[in-house]
Amino acid sequence: MIKLGVNSVLFKAFSFREAAEAIKRCGYDGVEISAIEGMCEHLNLAKWKLQKSELMGICEEYGLPFLSTEVASRDRNRLLTAFEACAELKIPVVNIGSGGKTGDEESFREAMEIISALAADAESFGVTLCVKAHVGAAVYNTETTLRMVETVNSKGLGVDMDPSHIHRAGENPATELANVISAMKHIHIRDCKGEGPSPGEPALQACGRGDIDLFGYFEAMKNADYDGPVCLEVIGPALSMPEATAIAAESYGYMNAILKRLKAR
Repeated sequence: MIKLGVNSVLFKAFSFREAAEAIKRCGYDGVEISAIEGMCEHLNLAKWKLQKSELMGICEEYGLPFLSTEVASRDRNRLLTAFEACAELKIPVVNIGSGGKTGDEESFREAMEIISALAADAESFGVTLCVKAHVGAAVYNTETTLRMVETVNSKGLGVDMDPSHIHRAGENPATELANVISAMKHIHIRDCKGEGPSPGEPALQACGRGDIDLFGYFEAMKNADYDGPVCLEVIGPALSMPEATAIAAESYGYMNAILKRLKAR
């Protein structure tokens, strides 16, 4: 079954316990815990051993298993710590971007060398490193995503397919999903109003508010038998609890209704 979750960065102004309680009330199946340095560190990689029992206790209390974490860094030392933490906390997926620059072949080669080494590290810890196409990065669309998968060719690597970035690359995510589904291990999801480069203010990233064919995207998931995590990731300024909860609840209702209509939930 497709599992719906929320990246806790949406609740970055609050503690992880407060975020988990709100996410559970909205109906989600699990949580992606943010470990983004300088933005939201609900998982503090420098102190994860001290946090371990508390974080696992919160997830058990609210019935919210860890679906993934977002580290958003290619720093090897930081990621080695993340892989160790995830192995202990039973977090299966670590999400990052490729880094590098769009359209720069040397930058792409360098990014692949880094990702290849990191994927091997992830595999050694029994977790999956997922990389998503990102506006402005070396991997930014379907073509470069497929090149990454072919170049790295590692069991430790997965694709994080974020429709908002594919949309801003001028592609239709509902059509392109089938091209990368065999390598997909995670989905970051949000809507997007317009062609970017920004996905828009947080409220407009709520699923159903923008221009992406999310029904078609979920239909493509179902047709391809995708059964991994789908985590709402909304980036922007710190929000109040009512603002963040409204985005999470609206998005859950929209996604859940689609999945029910598709008889996938």
